[in-house]
This record gives sequence, C-alpha cells and structure tokens, in this order.
Amino acid sequence: MSDADKAMALCAAADALRQDAKDILAANARDCEAGETRGLSTALLDRLRLDPSRLAVIADSVDAVAALPDPVGQEIDRRIAPAGMVLRRVRVPIGVIGIIYESRPNVTIDAAALCVRSGNAVILRGGSEAVHSNRALRGSFARGLASAGMDPAAVQLVPTQDRDAVGAMLAASGGIDLIIPRGGKSLVARVQADARVPVLAHLDGICHTFVHAEADPDTARAIVVNAKLRRTGICGAMETLLIDRDYPDAARLLAALVEGGCEVRGDDMVLELEPRAVSASDEDWDTEYLDAIVSVAFVGGLDGALAHIARHSSGHTDAIITRDATAAARFQAEVDSAIVMVNASSQFADGGEFGLGAEIGIATGRLHARGPVALEGLTTYKWLVEGTGQIRA
Repeated sequence: MSDADKAMALCAAADALRQDAKDILAANARDCEAGETRGLSTALLDRLRLDPSRLAVIADSVDAVAALPDPVGQEIDRRIAPAGMVLRRVRVPIGVIGIIYESRPNVTIDAAALCVRSGNAVILRGGSEAVHSNRALRGSFARGLASAGMDPAAVQLVPTQDRDAVGAMLAASGGIDLIIPRGGKSLVARVQADARVPVLAHLDGICHTFVHAEADPDTARAIVVNAKLRRTGICGAMETLLIDRDYPDAARLLAALVEGGCEVRGDDMVLELEPRAVSASDEDWDTEYLDAIVSVAFVGGLDGALAHIARHSSGHTDAIITRDATAAARFQAEVDSAIVMVNASSQFADGGEFGLGAEIGIATGRLHARGPVALEGLTTYKWLVEGTGQIRA
C-alpha cells in the first residue's frame, strides 16, 4: 500500500473508534468491574480503565501516527562502492509482529496503528483483564481499516485467553518475525526464556531521580512530586529518589511526597528527617512499585548516585536535577539507560512526548531499538545495489 493509502486507512480507523466510543466504554466497564472483583491493584485498575477523555486521546494518537512520515523506503545511507556500484540502504518493514501484553487496552490501538503505518502485520495477544476492551477496540479499528480498503486481517487479535496461545506465538519461527512483550517481570522472563523468535524486550521501569547538591529547591520539589505521583502506574514513574547528602532542602522534599499521599521508604537519614517514613528493605531498591510508594536514599554526591543507579537501574529512565552543567553532562554520559534526563520529570518517558506519535513500548536493551519504540523501531533495512556490469575479480 502507498503512504497515502496507509494514512487514509488509519484516519478511518480513528474515526471508527470515535463512532464506537459508547460500545468500547461499555466493554471496558465490564473489564473494570471484573478487575475490582478479582482484586486488581489500584495501579492495574488505572492502567485498565478507559473514559471518554482517554479514549479520545487514543483515537487522536492514531491520527497523529497517520500524519507521521512513512518510514518505509526511507533512504538511510547512500555511497559508491570501490567497484563503482551505487549502494543505498533503505528502511523496510520487519514483517509479522507479535505483541504480548497485559491489562493495557491502549496498547491494542498503539500497536495496531504503529504496525500498519510501518507496513507490518500484527498479531495481538492481550491479557485476560482487558479481554472485552481489546475485542471492542480491535473490532472498531479493523472496521475502519476495511472501510478504507485495507484488509482488516493486517491487525489480528488472538481469540483465546488460553496460555498455550502465548507458547504457540513464541514458537512461531517463520510465521512471526518479532515478538514484543509488554508487562511484568514474569511475562517478559517467560518470553525471553521460551521464544524461538527474536524478542524486543521492555523490562520493568525502575526509574531514578537524583537531586544533586546544586539543584534548585522549587524545581526539585515540582519534578520529584510529578515524577512519582502524576500517574503512579506507568513505567516512567519514579520509583527511587536519590538525594545528595549536601542538598540543603531534603526535609521539605520528603514532606512534599508524604503530603502528596506517597509512602516513603528510606534509609536512616530519611527516617531522621521525615518521621512519617518507614525503613526500606534491600528489596525496595529493586522494586517497581507502580503505586504511591517510593524508596529514598541519601548518596555521597554524583559518584554515589552513579554507583547506586549502576547497581539498581533497569535501564529504562534515570534523571538528574541540578544547576551544575558539568554534573549534568557527566550524569548523561555515564548512566547507561535508554533515556537519561536533566531537569525534567521521568513521566516524559513516552513516545508521544518525544514527538514519535504512539509507541509500542520502551526498549531497555541495547540492540536494534532503544527507548521509545515507534515507527523507525518497527523497521529493518536492506541494501539496494545498482551496477553497470561490474564483476568481481
């Protein structure tokens, strides 16, 4: 399909989501009611829940993806070989992408839109928590594609919640070209252990914010509270706060978190400054809470922060708050995470906020794609060689 045809199909899919909003929200309400009965956590229910505003954002994100430049056919590199051939490296789709995910109905549409725009087919396998939401969303999206002349089978949803279906996807070498898991540690670990298909992994988001001695106190409080509490259930939420022992406004920083409704788990210095805090265990430094809980440690300057992050970061997003440009530059150079921020909330770790449209996830590995995976991350490339009769001696 041409660039224009793919864009038109996506716009039609976005319109179908808006037209079917009542049915989609009713299906989501069934899932939320079942989730409450099953005792899902507040964070998981927040991920699961749709409302008119969230659904409108999802539909708008499809239009945003439609408006992005088509990566397929984009020329990455051009050169002349020593023998005189013209060599061009161009982007091409990966093929069939399998997405295995939990309790986030927005992933159904984000994945579908990004795969269609990048010329890939997609097989979606959502979690049982969102089964009715996913079916309604995929149905509307596929109806929109079909109305614009695209085969709706380009976006498929596994019709069963049987766990054996996941095993079948992981073993589908030759049928599925790439698996992308989005979910908790156990899901990602299973996919990585059992897959016979290449995997693009999104591990947990143990995101750190380091308040340097030279941080502006007002800026630090605003960023820290936002990074933790704006939405606690997203992967870019701050889970560990590191504070320079020489930072002068630590007590007010801790109080702002507690007064915002956050449980603070800290080391001995934290407990001395904030009587409402509780003692942190060794496990806290390696925990993705996805809730209004934060672990806090005082560290010996930039060296101490770098050492702590090296031991405990999941490689997702880590941030420094400082007015010292030298410290900021060293932090960005030495922290080995997919996203490294200076003076900004880790909640900005999002493909939409990066101007990439929707995202398929935040890749925390080092190969193929890293950070927010959007259109370019869903392509590979091939070399096109044009000669004039050359033969190799």
